Amino acid sequence: MNINLKTSLLAMGVAVLSSVSVVYAFRHETGDNTDNWLTGNDSKFVRVGMTPNEAVPDFVSAAESTVNGVVSIKSFATPRYNAYSQSQPFADPFFEYFFGGGRRQQPRHENQTEPRQTGLGSGVILSSDGYIVTNNHVIDGAEKLEVALNDNRTFNATVIGADPTTDLALIKIDSENLHVIPMGDSEGLKVGEWVLAVGNPFGFTSTVTKGIVSAKARNISSITQSVPSGVESYIQTDAAVNPGNSGGALVNLQGELVGINTAIYSQTGSFSGYSFAIPTSIVKKVVTDLKQYGTVQRAILGIGYSELTPKLAEEKNITSVTQGIYVGNVEDRSAAYEAGLREGDVIVEIAGNPTNNSAQLQEEIAKHRPGDKVSIKYYRDNKPNNISVTLRNSKGSTDVTRPADLMALGCAFKKASESTLRQLEISNGVQVVGLKDGLFKSHGIREGLIITEINNGKVSSPEDIEKIYKAILASGPEYDKVMFIVGVYPTGKKVYYAVDIAE
Repeated sequence: MNINLKTSLLAMGVAVLSSVSVVYAFRHETGDNTDNWLTGNDSKFVRVGMTPNEAVPDFVSAAESTVNGVVSIKSFATPRYNAYSQSQPFADPFFEYFFGGGRRQQPRHENQTEPRQTGLGSGVILSSDGYIVTNNHVIDGAEKLEVALNDNRTFNATVIGADPTTDLALIKIDSENLHVIPMGDSEGLKVGEWVLAVGNPFGFTSTVTKGIVSAKARNISSITQSVPSGVESYIQTDAAVNPGNSGGALVNLQGELVGINTAIYSQTGSFSGYSFAIPTSIVKKVVTDLKQYGTVQRAILGIGYSELTPKLAEEKNITSVTQGIYVGNVEDRSAAYEAGLREGDVIVEIAGNPTNNSAQLQEEIAKHRPGDKVSIKYYRDNKPNNISVTLRNSKGSTDVTRPADLMALGCAFKKASESTLRQLEISNGVQVVGLKDGLFKSHGIREGLIITEINNGKVSSPEDIEKIYKAILASGPEYDKVMFIVGVYPTGKKVYYAVDIAE
């Protein structure tokens, strides 16, 4: 054998021995002594850079710990038709609440006096003694609420309080030792984090879907170009939710409540990739207020504003910041006025949290009560400044707000007699009686007025006035809460009044 051949065989031997050594070392390191490790079929096969726990998130524990804390809510009402029966929040046709079966107007049938089911939603148990949070639109207008637990027990529920501005409501059932979903921190959520949606879509109880946090502090009306309904600072997710999920839980993988599922953006009315939840940073404050006061103690900064855009920054020569809230005007007798904010200031932080857009501003203010002091960082003439602001309520004070009721009008009502209606040649009306100091008297209304219409809705009974009054309080911004009254005095004089009933 010549030297060249010997050299070649030796080289080949070394190569084979090296390969065997590498294979043995890999098997020894991974604990794999089988012959199929290269196929990736062995249970011990692990991809580079990923541990088994990281490969598959644990949805099971979070699901098991939350399904018993979510309830089904059925609402019942007697079918009626009036000016408010078809009112819907958010005019955009692609924006849908998850109200089971929809809230579409049902065909009219005469002589329907028995309550019937008008919708299906979800709720989240907050305390073992029966307090439950849900959406306001789930319970709005209901004459009866039926709550079903995951173990099929059913209870009638009473409404503790509701807040249309944030679309949240607090109800209670008479029970004990209920399963509670612990309150989590929505502010700690990260975009891309796994979340679960738990609810009753299409009436299928205890349904769990998964997704990730797609965005935070999302303002829907700015995207849909629709009229804002109130506080809008949603958690956006891609967890599948549908009609019936409304009021259900959005939880993290620790089984903690981080949001209340509320709405979807869809061209079909069903899930198409985007859903929205009210963050617990707002939920905690609202339900605490409803339980303690019966109404939300809403703080107001007192500014007119817009989001800072490149065009606005160029027009106003703002060069120090590229994001923030541009102050367009400061209201008289407001917290902002007292603190010294001015038109042209750019607010970039409230209470240490960024206010890059209107959703973040709304969320920060919604977390506080009148009387709370918050720090505000802003820029004026391209220079940073810091101030402390004592927030106020809509009346410009820090007093506790009490729930509004019909007593604020300062009178009673009775159905006009048939003889009175015939004499005045009108088909319907409710008469003002027992007038005393209150909103009606302060707006010039006198004893004996027969109200025929309020806000274009016919009035035939005292119950009609109460329903319209509550509907007005539940709709729109505080400065839009007005009763436009058409009436006739017993003398035959037709009159018109505009009564401001804002809290």
